[in-house]
Amino acid sequence: MNRIADRLGLRVRRPRMAAFLAAVLLGAVLASLGLGWQQDPPPEGRAADRRSPIVSSGGVTARPTTPTTVAKPAGPPGRSCAEVAAGLTPRQRLAQLLMVGVDPSRVEPAIELAGSVGIGGIFLGGNDTALLVDNRLAAVRAAAAVPLAVSVDDEGGRVQRVDRLDGSVPSARMMAASMTVEDVHALARDRGAALRARGVTIDFAPVVDVTEQPDDDVIGDRSFGSDPAVVTRYAGAFAQGLSEGGVLPVVKHFPGHGHASGDSHVSAVTTPGLADLRKVDLVPYRQLLGARPTAVMVGHMDVPGLTGGRPASLSPATYQLLRGEFSFNGVVLTDDLGGMQAVSGRYPLPQAVLTALTSGADIAFWSSGERVEEVLGVLERALADHRLPAERVNVALGRVLRAKAACTG
Repeated sequence: MNRIADRLGLRVRRPRMAAFLAAVLLGAVLASLGLGWQQDPPPEGRAADRRSPIVSSGGVTARPTTPTTVAKPAGPPGRSCAEVAAGLTPRQRLAQLLMVGVDPSRVEPAIELAGSVGIGGIFLGGNDTALLVDNRLAAVRAAAAVPLAVSVDDEGGRVQRVDRLDGSVPSARMMAASMTVEDVHALARDRGAALRARGVTIDFAPVVDVTEQPDDDVIGDRSFGSDPAVVTRYAGAFAQGLSEGGVLPVVKHFPGHGHASGDSHVSAVTTPGLADLRKVDLVPYRQLLGARPTAVMVGHMDVPGLTGGRPASLSPATYQLLRGEFSFNGVVLTDDLGGMQAVSGRYPLPQAVLTALTSGADIAFWSSGERVEEVLGVLERALADHRLPAERVNVALGRVLRAKAACTG
């Protein structure tokens, strides 16, 4: 199959007229959605010219495949964010603040979430790639009244989602050990363009945790290293490349998981105190935030001197630190609230979502995609009785809509 035809979900064996009409329809859908960052894709051929062989963590040499052309993100539709928000019901506004996992092998449930429920974003986890081929995501995005965010976890190494489709990317630690900063920037740009061509708009990468953990530890080789300066340079190059490829990078896991006491997937964890984090773990954030379009993922670590025994994702002090000391005004989302014991072992999912949003998160994320209607019901009641302040919802909604280019101003 021709590579471009494969990227667009068209089959060259179809009659010419059917292929032409499909291409026209695809272009109309992409232009109408207006999802993504306001920048041009790399000029045709540039990404391919700069690619070099990459040795994956498994020792296999591969080149990340990049489409010859990438659909240019459309500009905002011309309405102000206040106008867009005014056209949404309270339930629809709350739904925009949720990012939930969907079955990556089925289109219909994702269409239901995007259309009838009006969810703000979906997450494609696992290794199934059915939703990422044959342009299936276009139907999901077309069902959404407000542009839909589509996210994946594609860091490289042991955390990849499109390696079967677009080639394997090395782990962060291997990138830092074997590649230049310029190489990493080019690799991430190509990867971002490949993701964007498949309909993905957000990548939960790069990891900016600073650690000397063994490769197979919870962060381990997902980190660019134990030197904050090295992590800053390489993570910054990776984030910049993703952004240039048309995908929003998400730096994680604020305020730093690299020196935590364990794995927040399986238990509650504690980091060194805030004063120690400022010396090492928080250093990359001072350089990376504000330098490029990016979002921040907050982890579930308890930070002595900051979170008061709560996971960082559920602590107002965490978001105050990010908004105040770090002057960050972009989108902030939580790590998985439903699939990590540091939260799910202590808080029912609806309570965790409500607490995260009340504390300062703009997007509450859980990968299972379960209990969406129940969560929305809890949020609606909390909004009605002012436990979830309307102003908090409005501020978060504005950030989310602007990040998705759903409005101006």
